[in-house]
Amino acid sequence: MVAWREEVAGTKRAAFADWTYWGRPVPGFGPPDARLLIVGLAPAAHGGNRTGRMFTGDRSGDVLYQALYDVGLASQPTAVCADDGLELYGVRVTSPVHCAPPANKPTPGERDTCRPWLVQELRLLRPTLRAVVVLGAFGWQAALPAFAEAGWTVPRPRPAFAHGARVPLDRPDGGDGGDGLDVFGCFHVSQRNTFTGRLTPEMLRDVLRAAAGASGAGGAAGVV
Repeated sequence: MVAWREEVAGTKRAAFADWTYWGRPVPGFGPPDARLLIVGLAPAAHGGNRTGRMFTGDRSGDVLYQALYDVGLASQPTAVCADDGLELYGVRVTSPVHCAPPANKPTPGERDTCRPWLVQELRLLRPTLRAVVVLGAFGWQAALPAFAEAGWTVPRPRPAFAHGARVPLDRPDGGDGGDGLDVFGCFHVSQRNTFTGRLTPEMLRDVLRAAAGASGAGGAAGVV
């Protein structure tokens, strides 16, 4: 993946020939004391790998940030570059894999190799984190083991992914703050899902509203 992300950053896409690509691992985006976390898949080759910010500069991000704005969790409906002024309200966005993978599809091996970074981010968020929206089955498979390593109790057998699923996780020792974690499943905001109508804007907003309500992100008055 390292070789791929750097190759893409060097060759670029014609439409972005004047950009200096980020070409490095893309960090999570949002406040460090977020109450709600959104877990995606991996940065897009000409999206986050170009801009240096999760879900920024590609069609999937267009859908996600519009929905976050619609429900009162983002300051603006678009994300085009890392210094465009976008702010998230009580929400952080991350992914199990932080480098753009070939064909925009990480392998299970790449997912597992990158897991320690997700685990560490979850541990840092533990004092405030109350809900997570996981986008897609791959992210779900990556996130559940990471939750367990970060200190939450994941049911066995592991819950299956489904759009609209809601799974409560407990902290075995009370954890920081003593609260558990509500994990929500949502179809990924990929072009395949949004162009075919498998995931509509209203479906996405419904999941985000439910998760925001469970976490308190954005403030009760800010979620519409």
